Amino acid sequence: MSKQKNQEGELRSQDLPAPVDQSQDNPKEAPVETRKHHESADAQAVLESELEAAKTVIGDRDVKIMTLEAEVSSLKDQYLRKLADYENFRKRMFREKDDAVQYANTQLLTDLVGVVDNFDRAVQSSETSRDFQSLHDGVDMIRKSLLGLLESKYGLARFDSLGAKFDPNMHEAVMSDQGECEEPVVVEEFVRGYKLRDRVLRSAKVKVRMPLPTAASTESEETTRE
Repeated sequence: MSKQKNQEGELRSQDLPAPVDQSQDNPKEAPVETRKHHESADAQAVLESELEAAKTVIGDRDVKIMTLEAEVSSLKDQYLRKLADYENFRKRMFREKDDAVQYANTQLLTDLVGVVDNFDRAVQSSETSRDFQSLHDGVDMIRKSLLGLLESKYGLARFDSLGAKFDPNMHEAVMSDQGECEEPVVVEEFVRGYKLRDRVLRSAKVKVRMPLPTAASTESEETTRE
């Protein structure tokens, strides 16, 4: 009897349909571990993609940084070179200016040395000959030579004042008197005046003769006094 029951039980278990795995047909009903595995794989893929994009961006940024650093280095080198050139130019200009100030009269002094040589020869000649006329002629010749040199080469010339109309721009009156003349006139010259080209270098020191006062001017002066 028990044997018959066992056989019936086996038949019934065989006749029952096998359990269906619904997790394959409905992903939403899949086990939690399976869903986590898929989500982790997707996140890993996204992360790898973002890493690749970040590497690309970082690589481009590094290239730009290197380019900018090279450009900055080149500009800095150019600036330092320009600065060095400017400093050298400034020093050279100051040096040339100092030289121009210190040696501005080189040519003039060179010419004057030749005049001094002529004076030395005249003195030596007078010591041996003791001839006053020869000494006078030699000194006068040196004077004329010096005046000619200064006028022709440097534009320095004397101007005559004796008998000329008094000009305060050219004459300095150190004495005066009154006489028969229509306007102030130079009657005596104490120190010669010189011009450097068109500019008065030194005024002549002169004596000036002033016109005699007229009757009208005398009456005007007396009226003013009263």
